[in-house]
Amino acid sequence: MRLNVNIVICLFLCAEVPGIQSLEQVPWLPCMLVDERVKFNDEGHAETQYQHRNAGLQFGHPGDSALNPNAITFLVTGSKVDMRKYIEGAVVEHQLQCEIRRYSTEGIQVRWPGLGAQDHDIWFTCTLRHTDGLFVITSFLRHTPATPTPGQADYRNWAAIADREMLTTSTVMLVFTRTPSVWVGLMKQSSLHCQFDVDHKAADLTVEWRLQRRSERTTLFSHSSRSGQREGGGVELKGIGRGDASLTLPLTKQSSEGTYVCLVSVPPLFGSHEIALHIMEPPRVSLNVDSVISLVDTERQKVVCEAVGYYPLDVEMEWFREPSGGGGGLLPEKLDTVLYSSHRHHQDGTYSLSAFFLLHASLHDSGSKYFCRVSHSSLRMPIRKSFTLIVTEVDSWNFLWLFFGCGFILVMVATLCVMLPRLSSARKANKRKPY
Repeated sequence: MRLNVNIVICLFLCAEVPGIQSLEQVPWLPCMLVDERVKFNDEGHAETQYQHRNAGLQFGHPGDSALNPNAITFLVTGSKVDMRKYIEGAVVEHQLQCEIRRYSTEGIQVRWPGLGAQDHDIWFTCTLRHTDGLFVITSFLRHTPATPTPGQADYRNWAAIADREMLTTSTVMLVFTRTPSVWVGLMKQSSLHCQFDVDHKAADLTVEWRLQRRSERTTLFSHSSRSGQREGGGVELKGIGRGDASLTLPLTKQSSEGTYVCLVSVPPLFGSHEIALHIMEPPRVSLNVDSVISLVDTERQKVVCEAVGYYPLDVEMEWFREPSGGGGGLLPEKLDTVLYSSHRHHQDGTYSLSAFFLLHASLHDSGSKYFCRVSHSSLRMPIRKSFTLIVTEVDSWNFLWLFFGCGFILVMVATLCVMLPRLSSARKANKRKPY
């Protein structure tokens, strides 16, 4: 119920701004605070319980009143880093998901170099996600509590947040990508987008790219602004100076598939985004027959549908028969006599498969349409390849000629079988006669 109220408030606030074009003008966004409660069981192991709490992002100035007093308000005040300017093409009430979580520096006690930072600051992450997968952006919010929390602020010692509390924060760093998932074909070049922004210059910055495949993890690129050390490639150093850490991949192959992780760190903060790279190669489909087949009644022919060069392996091939004239509105009949070859694996990593059946020609099937339908994860719509069957009657004169011709040949073969032994015996007898 409260979430619906949040959406109504957001719609009302957005409507108050005439001709609104971007989220930079939106003063409030509904969010969900995923709070953590840690308990230790009898064996001394920590067990984390997650509580989803009603919250919202409010963009304004210190001292502003809460626009929605029924929710936890994270008041985001002025900063050089504004998450809203990176969001494009999202309808707030339908396509934007906002999630706030507490953030632990994992024992790293470093004061943030930005203006107004204190040793006892506490941290939150705010993740804005487009529901259609167009982008993911994670911002780091710094909050200075009025009363310092005793000890290190982490999952063992989180400060309590009241249901209607307002926390004044500032965005100090963000990391985002416009390619949360990428689909690319084999032997293609691809770019994985990763961008960041920090609220101060000359930051102690580290950028890394890693590839995770099953249980393996490989570092593809690493750069430290403090030491100047660089390992790997695919990222332009000039781009890093502009906040662009995008990775350019060489020509893709099957082993390119996996999860790529962009990591950006400015102590004590570590931001990262995972980008899933999927290799997709659509099948090429062909039949071993022409678009029209002419057969004689009772004649047989093997018909093969072949799908070649697809990846990954999940292909589906089916044969259907559609009677002459469309079958009176009936659905095409799926053939149950289809046989399949085994999957053939090629050197480039793609696969091939054949689906075939033995076509028995009959007069009542003349004019029927047969089609092979191939479905694959790389295709928006299945591929269809078809042919039309034309069946003719056996010509009676041709049948008679064939009958008598075959009979004549049989008689001749029988005659030769009888005569050849006699001729051979006669030749041997002639050789024994004296001259």
